[in-house]
Amino acid sequence: MLVLVVLAALFGRPQERMAPGPLGPGEFGELSGYVTVIDGDSLRLGGSEVRLVGIDAPEGRQTCQRDGREWDCGEESRRQLQRLIGRQKVSCRSVERDKHGRYLGTCEAGGKTLNSAMVESGCAVSYGSYGAEERVAKAARRGIWSGTFQMPREWRRERGIGR
Repeated sequence: MLVLVVLAALFGRPQERMAPGPLGPGEFGELSGYVTVIDGDSLRLGGSEVRLVGIDAPEGRQTCQRDGREWDCGEESRRQLQRLIGRQKVSCRSVERDKHGRYLGTCEAGGKTLNSAMVESGCAVSYGSYGAEERVAKAARRGIWSGTFQMPREWRRERGIGR
């Protein structure tokens, strides 16, 4: 019986912990450690997934056009986030979860804010934040701005992929 009480205290009711919206009392909004990069705007940190808030990166299978040729901009976006992190620990701050239960966070590695760095590198677009960084990337024709592309949100919508 004691074991069940301890397990209930440790794990609680998953549907409540994973509900979208503001984090509840006792939920940790600060995460840090070594990560696995999922794509250009998502990380796995321990057992949690963190979506970089305020940005939207091309999806893993998304392609873009540059110099009359197709290129794997989604994969390049993932690689850029990996390069920014390198072998460093990542720290993320979050105040809410999205509809999929992912933390929405601002993350840093090596003194760089990953969210803004991804937009400034041209490997993600502004999604409610980081408009100045997007203007810089666009003017310099960096990353996806070096050719033509479909906004990630539209690309997902056409394929019925939820974000």
